[in-house]
Amino acid sequence: MSSRDTANVLWFDELHREDVNLVGGKSSSLGEMTSSMDVPVPYGFATTARAYQHFMAQTGLNDKVNALLEGIKDYENSDELHATCEKIRNLIVGAKMPDDLANDIEKAYADLSEKVGQDNPFVAIRSSATAEDLPNASFAGQQESYLNIKGAADVVNRVQQCYSSLFTDRATYYRHKQHFPHEKVALSAAVQMMVFSKASGIMFSVNVANGDASKIVIDSIYGLGEYIVLGKVTPNHFVVDKQSMKIDEKNVVKQTIQLERNPDEGTVEKAVPEELQEKQVLTDEQVIELAGYAKEIERHYGCYMDMEFALDKNTNRLWIVQARPETVWSQRNKKKKAESDDENTVAESDAKVVVRGLPASPGVASGVVHVIDSPDDIDKFKKGEVLVTLMTSPDWVPAMKKAAAIVTNNGGMTCHAAIVSREMQIPCIVGTKSKGQAATESFKTGDVVTVDATNGIVYAGKVEGIAKKAESNAPASGQVVAAETFAPTATGVMMNLGDPDLAEKYSTLPADGIGLMREEFLWTTFIHEHPLYLIEQGHPEKVINMLADGISKVARAMAPRPVVLRLSDFKSSEYRNLKGGDKYEPHEPADLLGWRGASRYYDPKYIEAFKLELGAVKKVRNEFGLKNLNIMIPFVRTVDEARKVTDIIKDEGLVRGDDFKIYMMAEIPSNIILADQFNKYVDGYSIGSNDLAMLILGCDRNNDTVSRLFDERNLAVKRAINHLIKTAHKDGKTVSICGQAPSEYPDFTNFLIQCGIDYVSVNPDMVKATKRNVAHFEQRIMLDKATGRGLNDPTDYDWE
Repeated sequence: MSSRDTANVLWFDELHREDVNLVGGKSSSLGEMTSSMDVPVPYGFATTARAYQHFMAQTGLNDKVNALLEGIKDYENSDELHATCEKIRNLIVGAKMPDDLANDIEKAYADLSEKVGQDNPFVAIRSSATAEDLPNASFAGQQESYLNIKGAADVVNRVQQCYSSLFTDRATYYRHKQHFPHEKVALSAAVQMMVFSKASGIMFSVNVANGDASKIVIDSIYGLGEYIVLGKVTPNHFVVDKQSMKIDEKNVVKQTIQLERNPDEGTVEKAVPEELQEKQVLTDEQVIELAGYAKEIERHYGCYMDMEFALDKNTNRLWIVQARPETVWSQRNKKKKAESDDENTVAESDAKVVVRGLPASPGVASGVVHVIDSPDDIDKFKKGEVLVTLMTSPDWVPAMKKAAAIVTNNGGMTCHAAIVSREMQIPCIVGTKSKGQAATESFKTGDVVTVDATNGIVYAGKVEGIAKKAESNAPASGQVVAAETFAPTATGVMMNLGDPDLAEKYSTLPADGIGLMREEFLWTTFIHEHPLYLIEQGHPEKVINMLADGISKVARAMAPRPVVLRLSDFKSSEYRNLKGGDKYEPHEPADLLGWRGASRYYDPKYIEAFKLELGAVKKVRNEFGLKNLNIMIPFVRTVDEARKVTDIIKDEGLVRGDDFKIYMMAEIPSNIILADQFNKYVDGYSIGSNDLAMLILGCDRNNDTVSRLFDERNLAVKRAINHLIKTAHKDGKTVSICGQAPSEYPDFTNFLIQCGIDYVSVNPDMVKATKRNVAHFEQRIMLDKATGRGLNDPTDYDWE
């Protein structure tokens, strides 16, 4: 058993997404973003599931808890459920935490103080259950979070309260209904530097109203994020297009109250200053910045994501404080139309719109209204009724599951009620008050209504025509749909890929191969240990075997189409994050321009590690017989480096030929200027337009001060690309591009085709669109050539 398996506390940069069993979904996700991604996450540590199990065992609570749970006769009886859960929580809070666990938590808090340079820093403590955030179950918000915590003793106390929150009424009820055994669920507490939020919110990398994967949805409110989850404040709502990264939709609602952090009183409700109440909570620039993070997180995880963010009032910096897989549109099941009272049926032509709101969970349902003003009246709610209320919260789940539809005065697209209603496949409209008419004031108990939650409209009476249209628009079971077709193109369209587990899923896309497989993903997801450390420990085979397993998944899924593996291109700070990395990695002031890529491969300090990568490539090609695998060398500064590295590759038994190609990333100006000499050592190039643009323009795209100057479409960059293509083609070498530009800018793809590029390699979500764009641009070129009537590009790209 490894030390990680027996640890009570692990730091975020020690954690990865697959550590759900160690620290739960929330903590492992915070660790993944900290250790493997370039998104801003407040630093911290997590107590482990092992720590919780140790606590429950040492205190003798397991048997007592199981006995109490077994005594519940009816989980639908809210009084019985509440009484039992309260007893369990009191037992947990009243127990004495084992000394070794308390000491480990106190030491970690002291270490955090030292790491961030603050005495007794304020932290947020968020519960992370080991069964939460699974793709088929949303446990969001069912365990507690504590804000504004300061001091080691209070941190220990709140961790223990987190443990008790595993047995809130709603969490216990939900696990029972989802058939999650209570003894199989443990709890981690994520202890994270507190963001002093002047604003916060939730965002999704899919439009949760209609499942449109081309959009990002962002909801924001003033103050702390609790009021957005509770639906107490209707948020500003933004929809951003993923491709253009422009705001498509904006709904700014007046906000009068906010929840603020107060050092003396904890969290308190305060009025939003009058001059801010009707202003945008976030600037358009901040919305776009968040959308960029959402896009990157979705790309990294390979699925739709549900994220929380906060804007720090002291630094005006945005932070991502949570990310988890979105649980509905990723696994959407077709469902239902609710029953209703026929005597209230009205013709569609006579239908009267009563209220409008935000379409939080799509669908159409008719039913009898039941207005509930207080949670005390939940037990009166009957199955099949339409729930109309001020807002819903997690405690309302038993009533929500009975509802034909839900309509609320307040709340936004990403409040907890919206999330749960989508999972339960219940049509839901929220925020009717923001659209001018509160639902609770427009309806009374006993009214019959039709809720069109796809469009955010509630009609008086049962409008059968609307329900029938909704049914007819849904594809019937077993229905045959027309297959997509794509015109053949001379310019190849390849695909960028990191996660090998997604290869099978994306293999059906009309891509001509993998133009960029990032090896770094395999290190951070599967291996986690520094290669030199593994060599020192006597386990070099681990590198070869695990790399080969991941690479072969992609090569096998794509065969016979070619796969280009980019060999490791970590920077020293990223290598340092791997286990054992501290011993081998220098502390470089600017590691972007430091010991990375080719400069490592022939270095005596690293060459043996590089040979392990080549061993994995040989294993995939020779043992697994996957001859469609080729390699690419990143960040080659000089022609001599190209010679040295290709000599090593040849010496290790990988010889360039008809069925094995060695490509080189073109991402440094020297690669362009000396392309005629680099041609001797490689079969072609893949343009890394991100780094190339940065180095040509001398501009760090991650530096907010100058990032506005970063543009891959700058004339200097275009001239460099045009020169490379011409020079490579003179010697029969191919040129591809794997940077973001073709995904972001179709006109840039047109420019590349005009220059004669051989391939463009784009992210999976852009393969189909790019395939069509390429066909269109090629046809346009042929038409212009035939007629002589095409538009002329007045820009001169030649530099010779």
